[in-house]
Amino acid sequence: MNTKNSRIKTTVITLIRAAIGWHFLYEGLSKLFMESWSAKSYLANATGFLSGFYHWLAEGATVIKVIDFLNIYGLIIIGLLLFTGILIRWSAAAGTLLLLLYYFAYPPFGTSLFGSPEGHFFVVNRNLIEAFILTWFIISSQRGYSIDRLLIPLLKRTEKDKQETGEEEETDPHSRREVLKNLATLPFLGALGWGAFRRSSNQVDVMSGATIQLNFSTLDELKGDLPKGKIKDQELSRLVLGGNLAGGWAHARDLRYASSLFKAYNTEMKVYETLMLAERAGVNSINIGFPTNDLMAKYKKATGSNIKVISQVAPDMENNDYYAYINKAIDYGVDIIQVQGNWCDWLVRDGKIDVIEKMLDRIRSQGYVAGLGAHTVDALIACEEEGIIPDYYMKTMHHDNYWSAHPRENRRPFEVDGERHLDHNKFHDNLFCLFPEKTIDFVNNAKVPVMGFKVLAAGAIEPKDGFDWAFRNGADFICVGMFDFQIVDDVNVTIDVLNNLQGRQRAWYG
Repeated sequence: MNTKNSRIKTTVITLIRAAIGWHFLYEGLSKLFMESWSAKSYLANATGFLSGFYHWLAEGATVIKVIDFLNIYGLIIIGLLLFTGILIRWSAAAGTLLLLLYYFAYPPFGTSLFGSPEGHFFVVNRNLIEAFILTWFIISSQRGYSIDRLLIPLLKRTEKDKQETGEEEETDPHSRREVLKNLATLPFLGALGWGAFRRSSNQVDVMSGATIQLNFSTLDELKGDLPKGKIKDQELSRLVLGGNLAGGWAHARDLRYASSLFKAYNTEMKVYETLMLAERAGVNSINIGFPTNDLMAKYKKATGSNIKVISQVAPDMENNDYYAYINKAIDYGVDIIQVQGNWCDWLVRDGKIDVIEKMLDRIRSQGYVAGLGAHTVDALIACEEEGIIPDYYMKTMHHDNYWSAHPRENRRPFEVDGERHLDHNKFHDNLFCLFPEKTIDFVNNAKVPVMGFKVLAAGAIEPKDGFDWAFRNGADFICVGMFDFQIVDDVNVTIDVLNNLQGRQRAWYG
């Protein structure tokens, strides 16, 4: 082989090996200097067909300490050995094993089709690519410039070695020039290390995918099983996941950036991860706006999930087709169908209450549980007076003891989803249960199950306060929008509230 080409090849191999080595080393150092870092959350929230193994590892305190130690110092040692070229075959084998353990903790076998902060993956991701490259270093004798080349027995390389590597050397491999080549990674290691030290000492380090610390409660911290109830033949968890998570609707009042931030965080992959976490925490149902049906159908197909989907539907008033979205929801394979709350409000307000009756009848005729939502309690009162009773109500249920709630004397029925005023004393996406006492009276007299939603007034009320208020005042189920880092805590709050509930007068329906 041409000597120049051989040198270029050896240099490229060296750079690839050193780059992977630096990745390992920096990840290990980041964990070492990250306060209270632990692999527990990473293991406890693992997904995929081997998730049970990772969850088992996360359960023991002693095991976690051992795993944390091996993870941190394993990364550091493997990184140093690969970067400098010491025991390359053994360090590459250890690195491959570690990467495969990372890979199978969150395998990209479906959810990664929908993107992540690092890109879009399906089957092949960064961990798998690096594992393949390290496998090459295990089986190949071409490992680039390295300290290994200086440590071979008797400090000599035989002609057979040269033939295997395909490298021609015009000088003694232990000549001054060759020694410098084999030690060339050391000054680069020093430079990168110094740069990383200065960067970390001057600013907060940006966390990469392998060093993310999930600072929220994990599944092993659950306080018990989430209670369930029934709406006709459908058994639902008392805590239902809200659909704004997947739909991207953020009630941000006058914060202009919040909706964009909400959508940027809840990528489709993040939504999938959140759904899987919710199911494992005992939340077995989700209430969604109609546009989210496509995503939920893909999720259930990709994961084999049995989560119960409650789909909200609206009438197609433009074409006088009240059943089009009902039929489409059935085609998506939903479990429960509910007339959307804002449409119930509008139809009652506009004197078209008969449309609601027709839609509920259509849903029931197809063998589905028929729900009716509303923001304004007057809409449900009007329906009841006309003898229109659904299989369950879904009603906004929260108190108004928070700063952004506008004065009661300025509230008007049906103003939710209406005009948003600049005047702080009027509605501006800030209040969803306009008349709490009136809602309590209606709910306590309802003879069908009630699902309370917006129980936290879109984040204005603490979960313990909001959950207790809704259940105490008659809700049989509550529907709550949750980010992934809130799920376990919210499930625990629900369990605590239901175990210690006082003052509820209404019998449980469902």
